Parts: sequence; structure tokens; C-alpha cells
Amino acid sequence: MRLPRPRSWLPLLFAALLGGCFGGSKPDTRPDTALPVLAAKPRIGLALGGGAAKGFAHIGVIKMLEASGIHPDAVSGTSAGSVVGALYASGMDAFALQERAFALDEASIRDVRLFSGGLVQGQKLQDYVNERVKGAPIEKLRMPFAAVATELENGERAVFVRGNTGQAVRASSSIPGVFEPVDIAGKHFVDGGVVSPVPVDAVRRLGADIVIAVDISARPNGSNPDSMVGIVGQSITIMGRKLAEQELERADIVIRPKVGQIGPTDFDQKNVAILEGERAALAAIPAIKAKIAEKTAAMGQPAAK
Repeated sequence: MRLPRPRSWLPLLFAALLGGCFGGSKPDTRPDTALPVLAAKPRIGLALGGGAAKGFAHIGVIKMLEASGIHPDAVSGTSAGSVVGALYASGMDAFALQERAFALDEASIRDVRLFSGGLVQGQKLQDYVNERVKGAPIEKLRMPFAAVATELENGERAVFVRGNTGQAVRASSSIPGVFEPVDIAGKHFVDGGVVSPVPVDAVRRLGADIVIAVDISARPNGSNPDSMVGIVGQSITIMGRKLAEQELERADIVIRPKVGQIGPTDFDQKNVAILEGERAALAAIPAIKAKIAEKTAAMGQPAAK
């Protein structure tokens, strides 16, 4: 998918840095969305971070988890992670997700509105997600799900755990300067990566005992920028990394697919992103199983083989 060319460098900058940059606040997940108490095994939560086209790596991660007999009990997503997370929570397995990814057409999710300066409206993305989840609201999905967005008026983190699934994903994915902010009940929301690049806290609040986080956010590229645009971009990336690292410290396992070479709009690199997700997840499987065994033992239950 190719996003429309913005009229200035700033929208491109924000698009390239999808994954977040600025402060945050405590999630607003309500208690009745928590997972049921299951004494038999620890509850596994999957936190899928933002990263535009890099988000296809999440599918590869899910493929390897399922192939290894590891099935998450809850999922949270920021931006691109919210798209994958919503479809996964609706009941799609990894192979169904991959099939949908390769069938994704740019026209299905891009709707430019000229009167708003050429920004993407996002209604098509909302409709696309709702069609794939068969119109189910978040609270009716097969798996507990949380989509993280940023409330534009006050900069606070908003965690959607009920209501219109497609609209929540649209809000979570509304890249500042590229997508129009989403109006929900008189409040306006933009990309969740601004406050929570990898939504560890959101899935923890859903009741997860073990959180597996997938980090695909941008990193400083080691270069010394020689232009104002480059300096600003590098600075925002650094701030985003610091914020991501703080929340990732609260995860039990962090998976980092090597997708740095994939640009924010390189949707033709789907296969590469999925493959890198598979590789990174496969390398993490022993640590994940060890953590599950440790937590299971602490709960007084025999570890699954």
C-alpha cells in the first residue's frame, strides 16, 4: 500500500516514525474486560507494536507461536499491531492472517480527502476491519482485545476494550499528519504509538500473567543527520525508543524482528516482514516455554510438555 504524498515533509516524518514518540498515562481498561481466572495455566498476553508496513512481521510471530503450541489468551495492539491484533482476536489463525495480508489491496483501505489537505480519512480501514471481524464489537471478539490510541485533546493514552472494532483500530492507526484524527463521542484520537509504541500495559490489564511483546518500532540509524528534517526525525525516533523501552521493561519476553530495512509504506515487502517475524519468534520460543514453565510452577500446576 502506498500512502498519498503529503504536501510537506512533516507528514512523511510522522509516517516514517509510526511507533510513537511522546509521554503517556495509565491505561483506562475496565475490570470487567479482564480474562477469567484459570488456575490450570498462566494466561499469555501478546502485545503487538506499531510500525506501519513492518506490522506484517506480527503475522510471522503468531505463526511460530501457534506452531510451537503457544496460544495467547489476550492481545493488545498499537497502530499496525491493532489491525493484526483485531483480526487475530476475531478468531483468525496465523495462516488466515497471512492469506488476508497477501490479498490486501491498497484501494481497500485508502481514502484520501482533498479538503483536509490530502489526508487519509481512515473510513475504509474501519470498514475493512469490521467486514473481516463480521461486525463484532470488541467485547464480542473470541479473544480479549485492546486497541491503544492517543486522545488528541490531552495527550493521554486511550485503551479501547469495547465498542466498534474497526473504529478503534482506525483510531489506533491514525498517523498524525497522514490520517485525519478520529472523532469518537466528541473526542479526537490519533495513532496509539504516540503514547504506547508497544502496548504491554494494556494487555497486562486484560489479565495476562505472561506478556510477550513484539517490538517493530523505529530505531536511530546511527547516522549524523545533515539537514533540519533529518535532525528532527532522528530526535523523534530517539524519544520514541526511550518511551518504548520503558514499557518493554514490563514485558516478560520481547521479540524484535529485524525489519529495520522495511520502510513505513513498503507494503510490497510483506513476505520479508512475515519471514523476519518467524525467525525472531522461533529464536524466542525456548525462553517463552521456560517462562511458561516457571509461571506454571509458581501457580502450583505441573508444566505442560
